[in-house]
Amino acid sequence: MPITIGSYVIVRTYSAGAFAGTIQALDLERRVATLSNARRLWSWAGAASLSQLAQSGSSRPGECKFPAAVTEVILLEVIEVLAVTAAGQAGIEAVPVWAK
Repeated sequence: MPITIGSYVIVRTYSAGAFAGTIQALDLERRVATLSNARRLWSWAGAASLSQLAQSGSSRPGECKFPAAVTEVILLEVIEVLAVTAAGQAGIEAVPVWAK
């Protein structure tokens, strides 16, 4: 599936970690992405990698640590953008909000 504006994606950055959300803007030359309704993927279980998380979600959502979504985030130093399947999105959204 092609990555287009409005797609649900996982973006991995050089130093800010990984985020899942809806892509609003992507400038690969400058390595900048803007996501809306974005959750930081702080820690995950039930998937061997971000690639598997994008494909099938987590088989152990209760063990993942994904904080609440933010309205918008601008991500710098983008190093990877993964298309997320419907199953992957449902699996990410099934993870309860992690907070302290």
